[in-house]
Order: sequence, then C-alpha cells, then structure tokens
Amino acid sequence: MASPLFSLFFFFFLFLSHLTHSLSTTATLDVASSVQKTLDLLNPTSLQDQSQKTQSQPKSSSLSFTIHPRTSIHRNQHHDYQTLTLDRLARDSLRVNSLVTNLNFAISGTNKSEMKPVVDTNSIFKTEDLSAPVTSGISQGSGEYFARVGLGTPAQSYYMVIDTGSDINWLQCQPCSDCYQQTDPIFNPTASSSYNVLPCGSQQCASLEVTACRSDVCLYQVSYGDGSFTVGDLVTETVSFGSSGSVPSVAMGCGHDNEGLFAGAAGLMALGGGPLSLPSQIKASSFSYCLVNRDSDKVSSLEFNSAAPANSVTAPLLRNPRMKTYLYVGLTGISVGGRPLSIPPSIFAVDDSGRGGAIVDSGTAVTRLQSQAYNSLRDAFTRQARNLKPTDGFSLFDTCYDFSSLTRVAVPTVAFNFAGGKTLALKPENYLIPVDSRGKFCLAFAPTDSSLSIIGNVQQQGTRVGYDMSKSVVSFSPNNC
Repeated sequence: MASPLFSLFFFFFLFLSHLTHSLSTTATLDVASSVQKTLDLLNPTSLQDQSQKTQSQPKSSSLSFTIHPRTSIHRNQHHDYQTLTLDRLARDSLRVNSLVTNLNFAISGTNKSEMKPVVDTNSIFKTEDLSAPVTSGISQGSGEYFARVGLGTPAQSYYMVIDTGSDINWLQCQPCSDCYQQTDPIFNPTASSSYNVLPCGSQQCASLEVTACRSDVCLYQVSYGDGSFTVGDLVTETVSFGSSGSVPSVAMGCGHDNEGLFAGAAGLMALGGGPLSLPSQIKASSFSYCLVNRDSDKVSSLEFNSAAPANSVTAPLLRNPRMKTYLYVGLTGISVGGRPLSIPPSIFAVDDSGRGGAIVDSGTAVTRLQSQAYNSLRDAFTRQARNLKPTDGFSLFDTCYDFSSLTRVAVPTVAFNFAGGKTLALKPENYLIPVDSRGKFCLAFAPTDSSLSIIGNVQQQGTRVGYDMSKSVVSFSPNNC
C-alpha cells in the first residue's frame, strides 16, 4: 500500500500538472495539415461534389439549415493559394468598410427612410445612381459561408449567404433587369403557390429603411458599402428548413436588379437584430452556427431554438441603441501566452454616442481591433515568438512567419476574455493562417482606425457560436461542428 507521504506527493504532482495546463503559454500548430488544405483546395479532384454527400442533421428537434463554405460550391479559379488569399483579403476589406459605413450612417442620424429607390416606368428599376461601380478583379463573390435554404411551394433549394450584419433577407427573382451569375436557377415567383407581394401599407414595408411604392407594391432597396446593391419587390414566401420544418409568410426582397459581389449565391439570409431578419420573423429565441474551415469541403449547420452545448464559454450579448442590426459581445480583453494584455476595457465598450464595442460577424474573415489593442496584441505575440522565423508582411498582415521547414511548431496562445470572467482560448489555426502553399503563415488580426472591433470568421472556425436573444447571452463551444 502506498504511504500517505507518497500519496500526498502524487496528488500535488497532479495539481501542478493541471495548473501548468490551465496556464499554458504555448500551443502546437499543425503546419503540415494547414498547408495540405491549401494544396487540396487548388486540386479540383480533391473536393467532392456536395450533392453526393450525406448531410447530417442536428440531433435536436430545432429548425436547421446546412452550412457550406463558399469554396465547396463556387469552384476556385485561382492557380495558386497566394492569389486566392489576396482576393479574399480584398473582399474582406470591402466587407469591413461596409459595416463601418452602415454604423457611421446610424450614428450620424442619417434618415435612410427619406431615401427612395428610383423607379423607371420603362424598365423594372433604374439604379445607376444608387451605388458606385464594383471594384474590378474581385468578382468571385462575397460571403464565405452559405446556407442551403428551401424557398417557395413546392420548395426549391438555394444557396444563400448567411450574414449576421444584415437585416433584410433577399434573393434574385425573375424577371431580371440585371442579375449576376448564381449556382442555382433564379427563383421564379410564378412557380410558387405561396408567393405574395406586400402592399405599401404593410407593417413589413414600414420596417424598411429605404422603400418606395408602385401600384401599391412595396419596393425595397439594400445598398452595401462595397458598392453592391439589390432592388425589387418586398414579398412573403415560405421558408423550408430541410426535413426539420417550414415557416410561411417570411418577408424578403425579391430582387430584379442585383449587382455586386454576390456571384454564386442566390441571395442573402439576414441574421441581424432588426425586425425583418430571419430570427426576428420566425420569433426564434436563439440561433447558432458552426463554421468549418473555409478551405474544407465539409458542411455544418445553422440551427434555431437549440440549446447551447454544456461546455460553452458564455459572454453577454449586448445591443447598441444606435445600431440594432449588429450583435455585440461583452469582450473585455485579450490574453497572449496566458497573460492578459494591458488594454483598457473601455476600448471594447459602446459609448453613449454608439461608437466602440465589439461585434461577432459571420461575414468578416479577419478580426479587426482598434489600433491600440492590435498593437498590444502584436507586440506581445512577437515578444513571445522570438524562436519563430519572421518574414515579410502580406497584404493587411504585418506579422508573418516562415514555417516552410516545419511540420509542427509551438506558438504563443491567444485568448479572448469576456465580461463575467470567461475566457475563450483560440486554436492556433484560428490565429496563424497560411497565405500561400509554401509555409508562410501570418497572424490573422488586423488594425482598424474605426472604433468598432469585429470578431471575424477565421477566429470562429470550428466553434459553435450561439446567440440566445431571450437570455442576452453569446456562447462559444469549441470543436462542436
């Protein structure tokens, strides 16, 4: 039998092991696996046809859609991963500009309800004055994640961008004045028995920021900060959630003139906090999604009214009175190597004017931090990563490393700290990402001059992110796709 002294030392050893693990300063990045994904993505035969896959449905009885990374349905046209990354980052910058522009409109008190879509009686819509031209060279489409959505009666399936930064659901509709190329056939309203246009006096029409009326049909317009826009009729239609059910009379835009960075998707599913978003219209008490690696051909799910996993890290879900669309989270700080950075918590708080705060966004790829917070993160990371081989920056990344001779490497840990004392430790692949197929990796954070911080989808990959509107809680559950 072991002596009491031996037992004491044994339990003390276990305690020290647990303490060391909980205060871990480094984590292991699988370099070889990350690089292989970039090579597989460029090989058309490596990605299987999603239509041939068996889609797994959530175990709960909640309403749900499957989620697909954009590369699995919109085939890559790039010859190397570096140019693909440059295009992704260019689209990402436009996305961030769009979010910031919309917030600035709201803060400045600009009354969008006084703006009207311009109707031409000789054509469906006249839109040349509604937005700037789309920047050339990035026409591959916006949005990195698509839901497979059933629309109409009988239901037809469409790929739609999921967007937590928008409130208006819409899809391209026949007849087209101007429609971009999409993967699925364009929705034909005459083929659906549940399609109905909304009159100008409807409550849904009154909820629009930009609207007009033509022959008692409510017209909508949504413009994005990247120059993209959609204009058409506001209608109601039945939305089907695969085999988990359907909801009738969901208001959405039926777009007859749609231009910009939407190639591939049939439209957009809005998951924001406004009254016309899908969660608001179906009166969901909560929703959650899990985003797989965007270079993967795997699928995951978007679920409504499902309980958060038991192992979730929780944080307050906050609202900005000046911007009801965005989903703010109670971020208070960031840790590197197990040590909290010296960042004033006020940097991540919304002030009385509506500025500041941190949102969780499905459409932004790279997390943006106010310059002071970013500089603190970068400096702490580089101090603790002196053993890594630095290399030149890349696009909006200023902190990059050469891992070309490595298969695995120990890197400093990075974690988000939330109000209430909870901490979300990020996996290394959520903050050190390959930018080519030769072993160049960069720290996937970027500074912003805006007061708004954005937690992007690179940092969300592999984590089920939930929004419980009834309890005002955001939950993060790693490894739960």
